[in-house]
Amino acid sequence: MTAEDRIPEENGTVIAEPAGDAVVLRVTGELDLATAPKLQRKVDGALREGPPAVLVIDLSGVTFLASAGMAVLVAAHRGSGERTRVRVVAASRVTLRPLELTKLTTELAVYPTTEQAMAG
Repeated sequence: MTAEDRIPEENGTVIAEPAGDAVVLRVTGELDLATAPKLQRKVDGALREGPPAVLVIDLSGVTFLASAGMAVLVAAHRGSGERTRVRVVAASRVTLRPLELTKLTTELAVYPTTEQAMAG
């Protein structure tokens, strides 16, 4: 992991972890207007450098999910192309409930654990 693989923020962190033919982006803290652009840069970088067969965006460590964060998830899904499957890990009330209320669970592939997201 390089220094660029870890983007710390006052309220959140995005860490890129290669995993075979996949990339896992682990997000912790708040995913809001301040941290969403950092996640977007990591998504763009992962899709540009490969691209991986699977891109997992793990929200297990997220403490707040704002609309700006959800917009990044949708952009990743829609912009991933045919070669990359984007999967989102969201199981807690903090992350899953906003996705359900906005009906994004019908558009995004949402899994309760990273392991299940990797397996598809």
